[in-house]
Amino acid sequence: MKTKAVMTLDRLLSRYGAASRTTAREMIKAGRVRVNGSVQRDPEHWVNRARDNVQLDGRPLRPERKTYLLFYKPKGVIVSHGDPGGRKTIYDYLGGSLGQEGRPREAAGASRPWRTMAETAMPQRGWLSPVGRLDKDTSGLLLLTNDTEFAHFVTNPQSSVTKTYLVKVSGLMDDATVARLQGGVRMKRGDEASPISARRIEDRGKYTWLEVVLTEGKNREVRRMIEAVGFKVLKLVRTAIGSLTLSGLEVGKWRTLSSAEVAGLRRQ
Repeated sequence: MKTKAVMTLDRLLSRYGAASRTTAREMIKAGRVRVNGSVQRDPEHWVNRARDNVQLDGRPLRPERKTYLLFYKPKGVIVSHGDPGGRKTIYDYLGGSLGQEGRPREAAGASRPWRTMAETAMPQRGWLSPVGRLDKDTSGLLLLTNDTEFAHFVTNPQSSVTKTYLVKVSGLMDDATVARLQGGVRMKRGDEASPISARRIEDRGKYTWLEVVLTEGKNREVRRMIEAVGFKVLKLVRTAIGSLTLSGLEVGKWRTLSSAEVAGLRRQ
């Protein structure tokens, strides 16, 4: 998808990978952005990227190199930049800088295909934002990027990008209940969950393990659909987004996506 030539100033900063829309608005209001030589504090100011001279902190605004990370989020970590309650966030693993004004770099002399995010944090201009969310008690695959169009594509249900979850439920679930999940259920808030598939992986001891595949991204959807059929989720792991998986990755580690992987996800 091509970037439109005319857009609001906050969107231009976001499209160019300088900041998220929210942070871009704060930067503009703080007087850090000039348009054709004059400070512009209105985030809704329209600019033409082909004709207007836009500067951020005195430097010409240029598109940042697009970055795509696949992170294995640990349980108990929140997907947020900072937390008033002092809880650990994904940006603690990023080294605390990538959420707003940092980006990863390769550790000198390193040859590992993965590493902790703190090992590669670099305080430069740029940002990485999570693609969708995982709640605090959910672990698994989380994408981060500064490519807003890519993030929108992955999270938009109309794109039909699948998200696969491994679920441990609070008891043994019979075939009829699994079939009910597969057919879609109405949840407590009145909205519906319509999974692509819901199937039993195994019964282990007193508990059933399921694989649930969705293209939607409703808040706590897997947990709420399991509660709708009388069970609770004891463990929840997102194991895949499209063809991307956690294979070879340890909890708390990350790797960059190849251009082929990014293109492959778009094709899906």
